[in-house]
Amino acid sequence: MRELTYYAAVSLDGYIAGPDGEFDAFLVEGDHMTAIAERFADTLPTAFAASLGVTQDRALFDTVLLGWNTYAVGLPALPSPYSHLRQLVFTHRAPDPVDGVEFTDRDPVAVVRELKERPGSGIWLCGGGALAASLVHEIDRLVIKANPVLLGRGIPLFGASDYSPARFARTSATAFASGVTLLEYRRVP
Repeated sequence: MRELTYYAAVSLDGYIAGPDGEFDAFLVEGDHMTAIAERFADTLPTAFAASLGVTQDRALFDTVLLGWNTYAVGLPALPSPYSHLRQLVFTHRAPDPVDGVEFTDRDPVAVVRELKERPGSGIWLCGGGALAASLVHEIDRLVIKANPVLLGRGIPLFGASDYSPARFARTSATAFASGVTLLEYRRVP
C-alpha cells in the first residue's frame, strides 16, 4: 500500500509560513540542500530541479497534495510547480483549468484512501497546515526540515482541528552545519 508523507519546512516554533503565507525566512542555501536534492529530489519544483541538473524519477513520490494557499504561493509564475508529479489541489474555489493540475473539492481523507489503494510510489503532502490537520490520521510518515528561525506567528504545521492524538516514532535525525535539522518519523500503529 502506498504511504502518505507530510514533508515540510517548519520554524522552531512550529510554523510552516508566516501570517501572510511568507516563507522567506527558511534557509534555501546550505549543506542541507545537497542532501535534500539527493534524497528528496521529487519534492523540488520541476523547473528548479532542471536548473540544478537534478533528476526526478518519481521513485519516492509520484503524487503531490496541496491546499489552495500552498498552491497559490507560486502563482502566477508557476501554475504547475511539480509538473513531474500528479498534482492535486484541494480547494472550494473554481479556478481556471491548468495543464497538469487537478483541482478538487472532495473530502481529502476519501481521496487519500483511494490513492493509497492504487499502484504507484509515495504520496507527498506538501501543505498546508489545515490540509495536514484534516489528514493527520492518514499520514504514515513525517519528514520535517526544522529551520533555525522563530516566526512568532503564522500558519502552524498542523492547523486547528479536533483530531485525536497520533503517535510517531523518530526514525532519523540529521543535523546540518546550516542549522537545519532533518527529522523523520513513522506512524506508530
